[in-house]
Amino acid sequence: FTGLTMAHLLRAARAIRGVLGRPASRSASSGAVILRGGTVANLDKTFKADVICENGLIRAVGPDLEVPVGATTVDCTGKYVMPGGIDPHTHLEMPFMGDVTCDDFFTGHCAALAGGTTLHVDFALPIDHDLEAGYAEWRRKAEKAGMDYCFHMAVTGWNDKVAKDMARLTAEEGINSYKFFMAYKGALMVSDQELAAGMQRCKEIGAIPMVHAENGDLVELGQNRIFNMGITGPEGHALSRPPELEAEATNRAIMMAQFINVPLYVVHVMSKMALEEVARARERGVRVIGEPLCTGLAKDQSEMWDPDFDRAAMHVMSPPIRSLAHDGEALANALSTGVLTLVGSDHAVFNRAQKAKGKGDFRTIPNGVNGIEERMHLTWDRCVNTGKMSVKEYVRATSAAAAQIFGVFPQKGYVGVGSDADICVLNPDATKKISVEGHYSAMDTNAYDGWEIKGKVETTLSQGNIVWNDDKLTATRGAGRYIKCKPFGSLFEGIDQRPIDANPGSIDACTRIV
Repeated sequence: FTGLTMAHLLRAARAIRGVLGRPASRSASSGAVILRGGTVANLDKTFKADVICENGLIRAVGPDLEVPVGATTVDCTGKYVMPGGIDPHTHLEMPFMGDVTCDDFFTGHCAALAGGTTLHVDFALPIDHDLEAGYAEWRRKAEKAGMDYCFHMAVTGWNDKVAKDMARLTAEEGINSYKFFMAYKGALMVSDQELAAGMQRCKEIGAIPMVHAENGDLVELGQNRIFNMGITGPEGHALSRPPELEAEATNRAIMMAQFINVPLYVVHVMSKMALEEVARARERGVRVIGEPLCTGLAKDQSEMWDPDFDRAAMHVMSPPIRSLAHDGEALANALSTGVLTLVGSDHAVFNRAQKAKGKGDFRTIPNGVNGIEERMHLTWDRCVNTGKMSVKEYVRATSAAAAQIFGVFPQKGYVGVGSDADICVLNPDATKKISVEGHYSAMDTNAYDGWEIKGKVETTLSQGNIVWNDDKLTATRGAGRYIKCKPFGSLFEGIDQRPIDANPGSIDACTRIV
């Protein structure tokens, strides 16, 4: 990749030691693993128990289990044994703003596994608005996958073929979520008419519409206004797209979803203003999911004013990072109490040289910040270490809720007999040190370089195999499986009983409680 030094290439080789030369495998190992003496943590309860994993599944959960012959034992005393993290928002090997994100479906998976994440949902992009072509291309990219994965599909235009493709991809290929961009005018952005048509189609096929909520027209106006004022550095990014543009689009998408009577998923809620729109909608009964990012929980907008361009550009993403004290604190509180439902990373990484292409014009800095490896630790630090969130709520936010929303629960997101043996073991007393030299991503920067966090993922199991232990990674290229997501999931249950659908000609159908 452009901009990588020899040191970074050597670090990448170190990161995948134990991987090269191993045969690719798409089936789980038959060797048993017993996680001994830990505290099992699920979204509903925590309890002391051993966990036996075999043939890719959890075979037994209970106290003082007999160790299977030949099993590998992992001492989990004093540690939490939790479902592997599920990252609902990633962009691996994605073409964007004239470049391609530098983590692919293997390096990104190595990073994820080292951070306790065992499943992610990546955004597949259509090719020239063709969803089928985009899906095929993302499946090809994922052939090297080192862990299990799912797909969302983006919709960047509207015609009869898009509607037809959505129906087939949902029914036959297991895609149950479609993303509509309300920003990136001239590239990915859809009109309100196209968004409404897409929401209606999602309702018909049992898929969840998702929105990138920013007012694209006003973003363009703001970008040009700030640039013409002579503000050309990364700080111009934050100044050109303030929270009101995020909040307005969030509200608009929510009102459209309420009118159509379809669930809505708002990706990367980054501001208190947008959060308040989600909270108000949930209070009046709208089925809306709000997803904050680990970056929004942990970072402050002042980073974009750093005089070091590389450091400032590292933090350019959309919507922008906001005030940590004002917005980040509100997001952490909302995530901890369930007003916001689950946490993503929006991992879309560009290396130093790629970001540098935007020197002199913030509008051309590739957008994206790392997080697929750091998400579990950052959420623990901002929400559990601060006393905002219980361990059960942490499991909900980092794993179980995503599994429920996308229809793969309890196969994923749960430590129980019969579930997939995707598990992370977190030691609350150990210290996680984040560094460019020590991370497993292919990028040559890290927004959290030098951070130390109390609470560390010490062991990760994927498909029943120990892939991360004692700071050593043993991922296998090609071992990841594509996991299909079921349509008409829990967000759709009973929604057709509302008057707008059940009795559309009634007075109740036009009554709104605000």
